[in-house]
Amino acid sequence: MFYFLVFSLNLLVIFTTHVNGLDNGLARTPPMGWMTWAKFGCHVDCVKEPNGCISDKLIRSMASVMVTEGYLDAGYEYVNIDDCWSEMERDPVTQALVPNQTRFPEGMENLSSFVHSLGLRFGIYGDIGTKTCEGYPGFWIGNGSASDYFLLDTETFASWGVDSIKVDGCYQDIDLFDRIYPRFGQALNFTGRPILYSCSWPAYQVYVQREPDYASIAKSCNLWRNYNDIELSFASVLSIIEFFAQNQADFVRYQSPGAWFDPDMIIVGNEELTLGQARVQMAIWSILSAPLLMSNDLRTIKPEFKQLLLNRKVIAVDQDPMGIMGERVFNSSDLQIWVKPIEPVVKGKPSFAVALVNTGVANTFSFKLSDILTGKDSATSYSIDDLFGDESLNLPIELSSNLTLKVGGKGDARMVKLIPRDGLFFETLTNNELS
Repeated sequence: MFYFLVFSLNLLVIFTTHVNGLDNGLARTPPMGWMTWAKFGCHVDCVKEPNGCISDKLIRSMASVMVTEGYLDAGYEYVNIDDCWSEMERDPVTQALVPNQTRFPEGMENLSSFVHSLGLRFGIYGDIGTKTCEGYPGFWIGNGSASDYFLLDTETFASWGVDSIKVDGCYQDIDLFDRIYPRFGQALNFTGRPILYSCSWPAYQVYVQREPDYASIAKSCNLWRNYNDIELSFASVLSIIEFFAQNQADFVRYQSPGAWFDPDMIIVGNEELTLGQARVQMAIWSILSAPLLMSNDLRTIKPEFKQLLLNRKVIAVDQDPMGIMGERVFNSSDLQIWVKPIEPVVKGKPSFAVALVNTGVANTFSFKLSDILTGKDSATSYSIDDLFGDESLNLPIELSSNLTLKVGGKGDARMVKLIPRDGLFFETLTNNELS
């Protein structure tokens, strides 16, 4: 999460060794996993909330469910702790970060080992400023000093077996972000352990109407937040979708395997979203090639939401190897149409994922295929696969024909895959992929 608490510092210490970019080989497809924040926030009272406080118990139980209920098999591999995991002060002797001894009595290395034993990856949170957004120790020394704990903290995380870190930007001078976020990435590289690097760097810059240097961000971070925190509401989901739609022409230039825009957590499974609204988030996040980081209670999730989160067809759109950010090609008061080129590529022609988002009453929408694929490298005919599985649509359609789809109302989505028709190739693909 990020709050906008910043102050000015004028000095900066730089590493004497120069490293170009975040050369860690990670996140060749958008990261998938689970995170504490949107659902569990900074709940630290384990007496009042024994099953919902940020603790060793919560992480172990959620990690176990991710394995037993099929989430790991579907690709959700990271288990991430957000803010509020540490003591309020560093170790007075070593200055190292210390896990809260009441809520994490066995320490982070032990917890990480447990997560790894399940075949999962372990993620943690920190802040580039003097304090985290909730007031826990940050990576910057402060007290008039321009020094930092970057090397100490990254070595600590590596020794714990951390696989991913989200770095927030509270209590820091935004003027320093373009220099110190890359430096923290360099410190991660210096550990010799591949650690996925999630940056909140551009989110703070966008908030103060400063243009982020996305070229530098994409070289320095595996994924980055650049808009408001998601809240547990459909209005929040729609506001994030609109932000990406308004900026898609700029954003698409900087996203590629290993470097992803992060519209924030998947809140599917929380009671604040209907099933239709949950389909909207899954559809558009997948069209955007966004990280799929759930924040919910997987122990109590309803079956229909679990089924949606485990939808292999939709996940495949998100995880498409080309890593292209899709775009909105039509927008009216109640209907949005989004399109994303995906594999398979047939004789040089890509397939497409198409998502319809309806915020009005339930309706049937019809549109010419050529209109939504204008300017794209389209084939002359396609076969259609319904990705949410509402009905079988494995029928041919010509580029010049109309595609007609029913979409539920008050926030709902339909999502289809258009696969170029090509004789024997298509017959084989139908038998093996579209069954």
